[in-house]
Amino acid sequence: MPTVSVIIPVHGVEGYLDQCLDSVLSQEITEIIAVDDASPDRSSEVLAAREDPRLRVLRNESAVGPGRAREMGLKEATGEYVWFVDGDDALVEGAVAAVSAELDRLRPDLLVLDYENLYPDGGTGPSGGRFPAVELTTLAGSPGLINLTMTVWSKVFRRDFLTGLGVSFGPGIHEDVPVSVAALLAATRIAVLNRVCYRYRRSRRGSFMAAASDRHFDILTSYNAIFSERTVAPPVRAALFERAMWHYTTVLPLIPRRRQREFFRLMTRDFRRWRPAEFTFPPGARGVKLRLAGRGAYWTYRALEPVNKLRLALRRT
Repeated sequence: MPTVSVIIPVHGVEGYLDQCLDSVLSQEITEIIAVDDASPDRSSEVLAAREDPRLRVLRNESAVGPGRAREMGLKEATGEYVWFVDGDDALVEGAVAAVSAELDRLRPDLLVLDYENLYPDGGTGPSGGRFPAVELTTLAGSPGLINLTMTVWSKVFRRDFLTGLGVSFGPGIHEDVPVSVAALLAATRIAVLNRVCYRYRRSRRGSFMAAASDRHFDILTSYNAIFSERTVAPPVRAALFERAMWHYTTVLPLIPRRRQREFFRLMTRDFRRWRPAEFTFPPGARGVKLRLAGRGAYWTYRALEPVNKLRLALRRT
């Protein structure tokens, strides 16, 4: 059975870290590496209170961000595979056993996992993605995989494959996009486990991913680096382009209102700069949003946002 190292970057997650650690330590895992990224709260004490020999704690004197913290843990990992788990999230009971069995059976470069959302009110909801059970494939053979998720916590990586990519996590937020895309493009053995294995906490107070911030402009840098440096097959290029533009639309509401028009202008710039000849607009609301982005129709886009929010609320209900 292949060994799996779990790597947990820790910063400002005191209220959730015990739940995260419980969910990992309760499973058959041989190595957990927590990287205390100069956490400003009591997370260090929560880690120190754990006396499990499987848990190793690395500490930074000053914060370097989640991406760099993950890289620190990766350098220390010894497992054949690595799984990045955020300190405010949790693993589902039995997830490690299910993942290990699939890794043993298929030996993929990359195993993609389904997840569920945890909301502030205590409710849960499905990921919303279509996670088909795929034995072994490549992104060229299954371009739709690019639409599942751009996070690293939803993937288990063969460690030698990941370190051999030569791609680093970025310094800001959305730092795992370049790594996720590089891994999907390079992997010759991708598998998908059609099972909820991870619980992702949505809209956590204090989370950079939930708060309006200029830092969300980092998503533009991440995708521009991908498009400018990589040559990919036409079907994959079209799927990657659509995924990037859709990702922009999901980030737009997190941009401070005073700069949303600027972000939209840059989204239109990237749409026109990187649109591949083989791209066709998807149907429905997704297609409408992308057409408006391509045209630079900011005020029309804004006018449709209340309708879209109502649609999403009704779908969740």
